[in-house]
Amino acid sequence: MHDETDAESTSGNWSWWPSWRPTSMSLLKSAEAKILACIRNEVWSRFVTLPNQTRIWTLKVTNKTTRKQKEQAAQTPLVMVHGFGGGVGLWIRNLDALSRSRPVYAFDLLGFGRSSRPSFPADASLAEEQFVSSIEQWRESMGLERMILLGHSLGGYLATSYTIQYPERVSHLILVDPWGFPERPQPQVQGSAGQGSEVKRVGPPRWVKALASVFSFFNPLAVIRAAGPWGPGLVNRFRPDFKRKFEDLFDDDTMTQYIYHCNAQNPSGEVGFKAMCESLGWAKRPMVQRVHLLPPLMPVSLLYGSLSWVDSSTGNTVAQIRGKSPTSVTLIEDASHHVYADQPEEFNRVVENICNTVD
Repeated sequence: MHDETDAESTSGNWSWWPSWRPTSMSLLKSAEAKILACIRNEVWSRFVTLPNQTRIWTLKVTNKTTRKQKEQAAQTPLVMVHGFGGGVGLWIRNLDALSRSRPVYAFDLLGFGRSSRPSFPADASLAEEQFVSSIEQWRESMGLERMILLGHSLGGYLATSYTIQYPERVSHLILVDPWGFPERPQPQVQGSAGQGSEVKRVGPPRWVKALASVFSFFNPLAVIRAAGPWGPGLVNRFRPDFKRKFEDLFDDDTMTQYIYHCNAQNPSGEVGFKAMCESLGWAKRPMVQRVHLLPPLMPVSLLYGSLSWVDSSTGNTVAQIRGKSPTSVTLIEDASHHVYADQPEEFNRVVENICNTVD
């Protein structure tokens, strides 16, 4: 594996933070290296420097055989964009399978994982534009003319925004349990005479609203950093599913350690995400209001986990909005939000079939 890196350090104004939080970019690098060692195909990894000098941590995975590499050169590459709080390591169950017939690229979004962590504006549209602009600058730096663009969760939201702005660069848009598409439901007010049968939506208790109000002042993952040396244990306790999803690959806390180190660094991308959010995780600018801006001939495939908290009916709404434009919705059984890790074989099969429709 070719790995081109520069010296890394944990930035921040508070010199005592690193000793309080048992994390660093070096520890994140080590945790990721253990994960990527499982890849059997050829892996190229490096920081890609953008014009503004921010850096995007990038992987390129290709089939090892010479004959396959020549075939792959003519194939449209698959570019994979992770979700909130994630990084390239979470695709470990997918990279080998999906790179059998075409090159696969995965990168840490700006502000996440090992990529640079710049400041983000508090305005939702400006924060979104900073993410999207970094993806386009990354594509230009990599010299990719066209790509099959796959995004999970937040990555799906950003991939859609990117495709709206740069449709000529995308051959097929694949959205995996995408975040931020539906509009926030409005509380129903009990009608007057003639509407008495309408059911009034029961709102959350006052204490829930009060807590939501307090937490709205903090970044989403602040508790992990505030927990200091107890942070890794906190991730293990509240996200044991990450350990279970990869237990046949690792019999220790490798994956939860990776998640911890991805998110215990100084906040950046999560600040941008927070700017894009209403309370309780709804998008301020729901993507369902903009999917009509996708080119009519742009193929869009939506994949949902049958057990996910993301409402798959939104996919049907997208299909209805797009009318006769090529749009498909697939439900993957026994998968939660992290479809790619819960049912990797089925996920890989579906994605590979989609990619084969391109070339």
